[in-house]
Amino acid sequence: MTADTPAFASLLATPPDRTHVVRTLQDELLADIPLTRAMGLSIDAWTGASVTASAPLAPNVNDKGCAFGGSLASLLTLAGWALARLTLEEHGHQADIYVQDSRIRYLEKVWTDFRAIAIPVGDGALEDFVRTFASRGKARLEVRCTVPSEGSGEAATLEGKFVALAPAPR
Repeated sequence: MTADTPAFASLLATPPDRTHVVRTLQDELLADIPLTRAMGLSIDAWTGASVTASAPLAPNVNDKGCAFGGSLASLLTLAGWALARLTLEEHGHQADIYVQDSRIRYLEKVWTDFRAIAIPVGDGALEDFVRTFASRGKARLEVRCTVPSEGSGEAATLEGKFVALAPAPR
């Protein structure tokens, strides 16, 4: 499923009951991670099944005038991280979340403002992630994140695993 298919498009809108959660996470990221401020990060949508994040081209441009690969990688990673975080929070769990591994592919140059869309890999993946975390205090979530191209394809992709661990007592 690509970012331009009708089924995927329905995953891109935040239901009204999740708007506050999205804004709270965005505010936290902007306050705690200087890179997110510099790149102009916005968390645009959380549907319960996907996260969409975006950034303007201007602060993320490279010497050729297109999006810097590091900015694309950062936005893809942050979208996947946000999917894991928001999924657990929606089910009442707090966790420390880390990217365990990822593979990024750059397929096309990006000449405009861009967005990254994160979805889980596999049917029932989010439910399994929450259930495992609830029972063990740790879990892994496999995600696929894409930066749609100006056409109907993908400009960049990230396939990765995120690990959630119960916070250590302080």
